[in-house]
Parts: sequence; structure tokens; C-alpha cells
Amino acid sequence: MAPFRHHSSSLVHPREVFAPAIEDRANSIIIAHNHPSGSLFVGKKDKEVSQRIKDEGDLLGIKLDEHIIIAGDDFVSAL
Repeated sequence: MAPFRHHSSSLVHPREVFAPAIEDRANSIIIAHNHPSGSLFVGKKDKEVSQRIKDEGDLLGIKLDEHIIIAGDDFVSAL
């Protein structure tokens, strides 16, 4: 599994996403990240990250229930 990176963003490795879920024996996860620009636009990279997390979760038996993008006081689903 390779890390995820958006332009002008932090690096997140899939093991960091799934480690707490595995430790807690979770059936599913919800992920979230912010758009400091304030844009609620769900871009291609956001969709790619959602799909990749979903695919990797499927291998682990951990469902991706939601991917939330937060922009200011608003939010949107990236699924």
C-alpha cells in the first residue's frame, strides 16, 4: 500500500488509516479531511482516495462507510 498525497497536503499512509480500526476490531470506518481553500468541490483526487481506501478496506474486511470533506463550517460527502 502506497501513501496518499494531494497537492499541497499531508502524506497519509493506509496503515495509519486502518491501524485504529484493526486494533479496535471495527467493521467499518469513516474518514474525513479538510479543504483549507474552503471549496466543497469533490475532485478527482478525492474520489481516487475514497476508492483506494474502499478497495484496501475490502481486503481487510473493513467497510468505508463515509468520506467527509470539511471546508470552513460546511461539509460534503466524497462518496
